[in-house]
Amino acid sequence: MITPRLIELLFSAASIQRWNDYPRMVELVELDKQAHKFIIAYFLAKIENDKNINFFSLIEAGIFEFLRRVVVTDMRPDVFRKILQEKKDELNGWVIKQLHNDLKPIEDGAFLQRFEKFLLDETMYEKERFILKAASYLSTRWEFSIIYQTSQFLNDIEDVKNAVDDEIEDYYELIGVRKIALNKKLSRFVDLSGRLRFQKRWAQTPRIPETSVLGHMLIVAIFSYFYSRKIDACEKRLENNFFCALFHDLPEALTKDIITPVKYSVSGLDEIISAFEIEKIQNDILPLIPSSLQNEFSYLLGIYDHNQKDEFLNKIYIDQIKIMDSLDGYNDNYCNPIDGVALKAFDRLAAFIEATLSIYHGVKSNELIKGKKQIMAKMEENQIISGIDFYTLAKNIENYFER
Repeated sequence: MITPRLIELLFSAASIQRWNDYPRMVELVELDKQAHKFIIAYFLAKIENDKNINFFSLIEAGIFEFLRRVVVTDMRPDVFRKILQEKKDELNGWVIKQLHNDLKPIEDGAFLQRFEKFLLDETMYEKERFILKAASYLSTRWEFSIIYQTSQFLNDIEDVKNAVDDEIEDYYELIGVRKIALNKKLSRFVDLSGRLRFQKRWAQTPRIPETSVLGHMLIVAIFSYFYSRKIDACEKRLENNFFCALFHDLPEALTKDIITPVKYSVSGLDEIISAFEIEKIQNDILPLIPSSLQNEFSYLLGIYDHNQKDEFLNKIYIDQIKIMDSLDGYNDNYCNPIDGVALKAFDRLAAFIEATLSIYHGVKSNELIKGKKQIMAKMEENQIISGIDFYTLAKNIENYFER
């Protein structure tokens, strides 16, 4: 499904610094940039309301671009674009060579073939590429608003600002870009989701690499993509799984992260937190997005029966939302399924990897060691979900990093 080496590569994006030739008041890393880009791309694509936009293609193109960006590491965006203009084939050929062995085991080589075609054929996923390019620009523009505050003493900062401001015209054909440029409500949502960069996972303990809530959301989403491909999910199921995972911690932008041991140590506390999250979603999140998307977005956030919330339940949504023990027989776009139970397992797996990686890098604490053991015990207790052996997957990952 996904190899430990590829997982290591994805997490390496948490160590790739952005804007590292400018003074920064906060750390800006590639993993967070890619997560913010995916969030913006979702809304740009939905608002466009174009039947020619394929969300499977959007997700896969975004993952392909992420993988290429990780391989070329911290190259400046303007330098990267210049190289793509003049040495595109050579650069893409080198990227394919670097990733060949890591990607070949996935889907018996089919994923690698699509990745190669994507890099070499610019007409593949053409509309989706444009949306992702616009989303990438908007997330970079959001980052620059931070950089600008601390860099106004630099001689060239106004030139950079002008270049960033001017580029938005390249994407004005997209409705969502115009809404964000005019500082409409959607721009406030972009800002709200971007703030998840500042909330760190495992905040009570030092850790390497340090990952944010925003970056964690993307890791779980990418896991869900590979899972969905593994079980041959229909396109709507893959789309729902990816974006449910991508937004699963979004309310934490308003509530802040409450670690699991605290959440479940006091009887009834998790219900109070859930009720508060629903209130914040309804009052502070949904009003920021177009009314035509609010029902669909509520579904992705786990809202059901008006006052219940759990994004980690198996669901279908035809005329109404139904909680399911199993999605067998519902793998159809019409059923609008979400594999919530599997997504919870990937949420745990991501936390397990976060702890494992830090211990591997020599930064460990009682919290990390204890947390890792507790997560492993949970996965052993519920080992196989939808045919995926999560416990064995976690053991293989652990063995890879302890080699």
